[in-house]
Amino acid sequence: MHVPVMPAESIELLAIRPDGVYLDCTAGLGGHSGLIARRLTTGTVIANDRDTRSLEMARANTAEWSDRMCFHYGTFGSLADAVSQAGFEKVDGLLADLGVSRYQLTAPDRGFSFMADSPLDMRMDQTSRMTAEELVNHTDEKTLADLIYQLGEERRARRIARAIVRARPLRSTLHLADVVERAVPRTGRLHPATKTFMALRMAVNDEPGEVGRLLEIAPGLIKSGGRMVVISFMSSDDRMVKEKFKELGQSKQATVLTKHPLQPSEEETFNNPASRSAKLRALEMS
Repeated sequence: MHVPVMPAESIELLAIRPDGVYLDCTAGLGGHSGLIARRLTTGTVIANDRDTRSLEMARANTAEWSDRMCFHYGTFGSLADAVSQAGFEKVDGLLADLGVSRYQLTAPDRGFSFMADSPLDMRMDQTSRMTAEELVNHTDEKTLADLIYQLGEERRARRIARAIVRARPLRSTLHLADVVERAVPRTGRLHPATKTFMALRMAVNDEPGEVGRLLEIAPGLIKSGGRMVVISFMSSDDRMVKEKFKELGQSKQATVLTKHPLQPSEEETFNNPASRSAKLRALEMS
């Protein structure tokens, strides 16, 4: 079963009502959705994800509460459809965990990681056209360098982009990781290709654009008095959430419930190291 990040804090800040309607924007394998569903009686959880395989597993993992679950396949841009198709106008609470699920990172055929050799895919939505293979083999050197620098915050982006272009065609995750490591040898604990892989994944899935769409659409889907909880893992995402929440607070559209972002306890990071960079922010709509 998938281990949800910051489960106690998420549930507490959502202030779940047994008859409420809750939207899990990033259902993943159903960890948070299940935690919400078990607290409902006549309420509903709308579980949304853009990874159809994840949704199938979320359905299986929450089967115990199937009478309280609705599932929707789509990006953040389709969240309004997720709510209306479930038969509601607005929800009592909305949760978004912006991290990549461990399933996606470790599935050998998805290409998110260089822990095993696999196709350069990296698509969360398997129906989308752009793959990491197309990106590394057909993007010009300057654009590739800018992408790795801006999204991956990789200072050696120019050298990496030059090495990638010279090594084309790149065939697999280990091929790409090897090219990057030869261009910029390891200097610390982090593998030299880590930031490049992260940048490519973000570009393939338009993650910055998706977060922007979430923050634009989500407040309008929440009832007055309803809560919004967002868990970020990257400083760029957290900055976007912080600024949007600040804007909503200053315009009196919402009350920010977290003056500073909450972070996982030492116990949680020990038991679930993937949670260590998580930051949680919450607000209540006016």
